[in-house]
Amino acid sequence: MRVSDSMKEPLPTPLEDRPHKRRPVPLALLVAMRPKQWTKNLLVLAGLLFTLDQHHPIGDFRLVGLGFLLFCLLSSVVYLINDLVDRESDRRHPRKRRRPIACGDLPPNIAVGAAIAFGLIGIVGSVLLNPMFGAVAILYFLMTLGYSFYFKHIVIIDVLVLAAGFVLRAIAGVALIHAALSTWLILCTLMLALFLGLSKRRAELIAMEMSGTVGTRRILDEYTSGMLDQMIVIVTSTCLMSYSLYTVESQAATRHHYLMVTIPFVIYGIFRYLYLMHRHMLGESPDAIILEDRPTLINIALWGVTTALIVSHSFDPLLAHLSH
Repeated sequence: MRVSDSMKEPLPTPLEDRPHKRRPVPLALLVAMRPKQWTKNLLVLAGLLFTLDQHHPIGDFRLVGLGFLLFCLLSSVVYLINDLVDRESDRRHPRKRRRPIACGDLPPNIAVGAAIAFGLIGIVGSVLLNPMFGAVAILYFLMTLGYSFYFKHIVIIDVLVLAAGFVLRAIAGVALIHAALSTWLILCTLMLALFLGLSKRRAELIAMEMSGTVGTRRILDEYTSGMLDQMIVIVTSTCLMSYSLYTVESQAATRHHYLMVTIPFVIYGIFRYLYLMHRHMLGESPDAIILEDRPTLINIALWGVTTALIVSHSFDPLLAHLSH
């Protein structure tokens, strides 16, 4: 069957193919904070999404919103520090050479000052918002700093630390609303994060080999595309199985029997990501896929809306009517 032309949507243009125009310092700072990657911090909302049936007060929604913003601030501090540390190697990278610090748009002294100010605001604000949330946020911040200076140079540990950062985001969101921490939430988040991390490593390795650049990422010398493909197969299978079991075996599933309806969205999302990674070399930038690929955006939106309706019992009257 022939795919219609309407389904052949334009794919994101690789960053290295776009012309560079010098940016003013405020804009360069904003770009260096990587707002596109703030999508990762939406995991702070996961605990709230899967407990919508508990009738949270409006204050919980405000807390989670503030928690999301604080994690965006803290993650941006780490991005600034990481770009400061890696600015020399980034200048030799075909894509990362466009980063504001590496290309000279953002002076290092301004980046350092911004990192200190934003770091203090993020840490103090997190502790004041909720002590447990603050403790998780500080742990996340220290761990990601450790990644920038040390862990990213240790094979396999680098990906595991990245995945742990995703898990801590989800745990922090649960702490804000005083909900019970689900082991299923941790397992599904961990497997998804490993999938994204390993896919990113594979894309970085392929891009380095195709461009002929060396010395941009020492850790990539420890990986091979074949080894990463095997790891991706393992975590992809585990991720799909974990989420499927969650929708039929977890405590949430016992209260919401139709959670399994969301499984196809997860399958499509992962398969679409693999397609873009293998056919269009987009795995190096997960944020580009999430924010710029229309089918992925629609799929995520449909998954979120469907999950919210099921968990909040909004489907119950309709299902009861259909059962009669």
